[in-house]
Amino acid sequence: MRRASAGGSVTTTPRDRRAVGSLTALLAAHAVSQTGNVVTAFAVPFYVLGLGGSGVEVGVAAFFATVPVVVGGAFGGVVVDRVGHRRASVVADLVSGAAVLAIPTLALTVGLPLWALLALVFAGGLLDTPGQTARRVMLPRLTERAGVPLEQSVGLLDGSERFAKLVGASVAGLLVAALGPLPALFVTAATFAVSAGLTVAFVPAATREPPVTGGDGSVTTARTSYWSDLGDGLRFVVRDPLLRLVVALVLVTNLLDAARGSTLLPLYADDRLGGAAALGLLVATMGGCALVGNIAFGFVAHRLSRRVTLAVCFTLAGGPSSAAFALGAPLPVLIAATAVAGLAAGSINPILGAVQLERVPERMRGRVFGLTNAGAWAGVPFGALLGGIAADTIGLAVAFGVVAVAYTIATLTPLLGGSWRLMERERIALGRSATTGDRPPAQRNGPAEGGAVPIDDRQEGRGA
Repeated sequence: MRRASAGGSVTTTPRDRRAVGSLTALLAAHAVSQTGNVVTAFAVPFYVLGLGGSGVEVGVAAFFATVPVVVGGAFGGVVVDRVGHRRASVVADLVSGAAVLAIPTLALTVGLPLWALLALVFAGGLLDTPGQTARRVMLPRLTERAGVPLEQSVGLLDGSERFAKLVGASVAGLLVAALGPLPALFVTAATFAVSAGLTVAFVPAATREPPVTGGDGSVTTARTSYWSDLGDGLRFVVRDPLLRLVVALVLVTNLLDAARGSTLLPLYADDRLGGAAALGLLVATMGGCALVGNIAFGFVAHRLSRRVTLAVCFTLAGGPSSAAFALGAPLPVLIAATAVAGLAAGSINPILGAVQLERVPERMRGRVFGLTNAGAWAGVPFGALLGGIAADTIGLAVAFGVVAVAYTIATLTPLLGGSWRLMERERIALGRSATTGDRPPAQRNGPAEGGAVPIDDRQEGRGA
């Protein structure tokens, strides 16, 4: 398979069929695990409502399901690096499955008070982000052996998440409607077991342990403490000029996406589009088109400028569609604008994910990706709140207009140049060497050619 190297030349990478099978298994495990998350997120609120819970209690349950994303991302990445990526993925699935299994088991036997439900929901989500991080960290090694461009494999991984959302929501609705929320959670626990089984059976562990790399790029054999490793990861993110920009950009856009998706869109659909059916159509359009964009982009990514593509697609993913709502466009126009936004959004995570995988030494990827995940999600809890305040104070149309303008200004910043130029393939080796003192990608245990990690894509906004 022909692909461009970090220096811009074209090389040939042999395709290893066994590695292709392992990569396929990793993608399948990720999709199955994410499907379990979607079913859980759907079943728990209906269980609370079925007990006579109020809207506030449902909101509290949602809060306890969201907070672990930030906590687990910030503090779980070091654990991923220390225990091994494959092992971390398996343990995360098993712990999540056990926590979810405990909910219906306790509810049907000794009873399950609200505080215990919240504790189990929190425990089930705490290792979810580290598990996702571990699978992403394993991606470059399998990708290189399989002879697949990194952008393409990252796009497929993100596409598997979006596919899991589309399938998981439908499956969850059918299960809850036909069997009830508790039986649906038994099925969810089984999905986590299947994901762990796929990883154990078909995804090989690393053949050798890479040397421990400090935040300054130096190599050491000494065993460091957890807090020292976490500090190394934090210093790496703070000192890397491109990662700082990526986290800041995604923090802003995720906040705006949360305001739009969690508050403004439901209010707009209820007030002007006739209710939940129209909202469901818009959400399905966004998700389906983003899935198509994820997969399609992977096949052309290596021919495009990352920086320009990121700026253009990121802007299309949020600016024009928000402007259409601000202008009160009819539903067919809103659907068309949402479809364009979804297709454009499909390119964002593959670009950001490839850049991160190239810039971060393999040994540090767990802690660095976890911290960037946490940073990008830090604004999400406040986005919905700000969206509600804006709707009540300045009105829906003006609120959407503010989102459109802010989104466009923020997402066009990569065109200004500066450190954003470091994301191009030919600058990866120079940028990594100058920033961290580490060897360029072609000399490390990982692919030299580009191809997020998203921070987390449960928000319809982007990860970093």
